[in-house]
Amino acid sequence: MTITLIFLAIIMATVIFWLLKQTFNVEPWVSDEVADEVTGASLDLKPQAIALTTFMAVATSLFALFASAYSLRMEMPDWRPLNEPFILWMNSAFLVLASIGYQWSRNNVAKTDIGSKKVLNGLIVAGTFSILFLIGQLLAWKDLSDQGMFASTNPAVAFFYVFTAMHGLHLLGGLYVWARSVMKIQKNQDIRVVRTSVELCTIYWHFMLLVWMLLFGLMIAT
Repeated sequence: MTITLIFLAIIMATVIFWLLKQTFNVEPWVSDEVADEVTGASLDLKPQAIALTTFMAVATSLFALFASAYSLRMEMPDWRPLNEPFILWMNSAFLVLASIGYQWSRNNVAKTDIGSKKVLNGLIVAGTFSILFLIGQLLAWKDLSDQGMFASTNPAVAFFYVFTAMHGLHLLGGLYVWARSVMKIQKNQDIRVVRTSVELCTIYWHFMLLVWMLLFGLMIAT
């Protein structure tokens, strides 16, 4: 158990370090000239980066606490391992593809000379696969409920519902920002207006992918 807790602490520290490095290396907020050209005013974008980093650090702590509780609870005699629905593997692939879509948009958002089409296409791919991921998670819930497995059935089942619900809610929050970015591009606004949103959302989606892979790995390993 001590080894598990140490492992989780190392993962948490690694994630926070990576988030800090990624967030403060994002290019858009080092260029106030872009903001001046688009809006006519200088925008200080660092607070947005700090806010995102803080939020993800808090989320990392929350998921780490749940993972620690999971590891402790599984040592109890009433613990019965859960056979995770096979659809979770497909859902994981969907989330990987969503991150790839966001990365595609991020790589193209700085190339203002190519217009917004490639950025929009990448965002549509990212949003579509993210929604498919959430639908797949709901289908996994349905699969378990059809088998008569509810939160009160078994502690392992209860943790599965908690893990997937918490992760899904965080992803839904990201989809709100995604929808706003898509609408801005469709209104033919300058692509530089959504540059910050795309950059930060990409980092956030990579973070959510990492969190899911860790949670999924923890569940299938036990």
